[in-house]
Amino acid sequence: MKRAVIVGAGIAGLATALRLGRDGWHTVVVERAPARRSSGYMVNLIGPGYDAAERLGLLTALSAYDLGLFTTVLVRADGRPKFTVPSSLAEAALGNRAVSVFRGDLESTLYEAVRDRADIRFGTTVTSLDQDTERVRVVLSDGTTEHADLLIGADGVHSATRTAAFGSGFQVDLPYVVGAFPLAHPVAGVPDSSATTFIGPGRTAAIVNLGPRRSSAFFTYRSADPAADLRRGAVEALDAAFGDLGGGVPDAIRHLGKDPAGAYFDAISQVVMPRWSTGRIVLLGDAAWCVTLFAGHGATLALAGADQLGAALQRHDDVPAALTEWEAGLRPEAMKRQALARRGMLQYAPPSRFHVWMGDVTIRAMTLPGVRGLVRRGIERANRKAVP
Repeated sequence: MKRAVIVGAGIAGLATALRLGRDGWHTVVVERAPARRSSGYMVNLIGPGYDAAERLGLLTALSAYDLGLFTTVLVRADGRPKFTVPSSLAEAALGNRAVSVFRGDLESTLYEAVRDRADIRFGTTVTSLDQDTERVRVVLSDGTTEHADLLIGADGVHSATRTAAFGSGFQVDLPYVVGAFPLAHPVAGVPDSSATTFIGPGRTAAIVNLGPRRSSAFFTYRSADPAADLRRGAVEALDAAFGDLGGGVPDAIRHLGKDPAGAYFDAISQVVMPRWSTGRIVLLGDAAWCVTLFAGHGATLALAGADQLGAALQRHDDVPAALTEWEAGLRPEAMKRQALARRGMLQYAPPSRFHVWMGDVTIRAMTLPGVRGLVRRGIERANRKAVP
């Protein structure tokens, strides 16, 4: 039985453990956090991500968490509506093979699917690693040593595995901060089964109201000093950046104040590497190719990457050869999404009021009769060109 050590129990790590476990591998998953964490922003699984979820047997369980489609209302700073984007536009963009869930629900579904197939150790880190042509030797903080055929670093954008195996200098920090968190109950000022979105110079605030335990808030803004904002904490930083807004924003920030630890709050970075593997060590997910939320597709790429890694390892007894083939197939899509993210900054953090106005014009145009069909066909063509 082949053995793999997987660092990180997020989407990428758990999906990899699930795929390899079904292929007959023994997997050890180590996670720095003492217990499972649940971040509260939405992810869309489309194209290769949806296909991977189907192959991994996740769709039935995920259907219970599917948030479905909802109307989006673009609002002014005081919360007054500017115009409405019907849910049919999202349907045209996402297509029929799509599921939208909270990230925490996707992670829970993966965990339940893999918990009996893998040795999952929370509160555990890698203290040292080395490899030869046959094995990787991994020393863990729980005092054990694992000898594995493969080490997979799926420990996110701030990956310690990446630093240990490849060195530093691959994380590209961008001048933006993001905050996202679940809402136990809907906030005032947001209609039922809809989202309100404010887009202004340098910032976006979105509040989604899909009912109790199905609502969430999302904020992102351009920051002169992201590290300083992170030191201030989510509540203070988001209040400083968005406290002048009306609508559901004040209630959402007050809600965050009751449970600030429940927020995903971080600076935005990409990871750009010339190679994702060295010998028998490979990076996967945000640790290798973080595209940022400006492009989306992070969860989709994580699931697809895990599934396709398993397929490559099935085709090759030689692990390094499998890793080379896997990367050659996946890299073009990851690089495309990173490029889209850099352009997406203009959407989420427009540099000027003119850019805000141009964005409004573009979104309004997409709601016109006949345009939705063009959007759907464009998405379908893009998905056909994506990683199989």
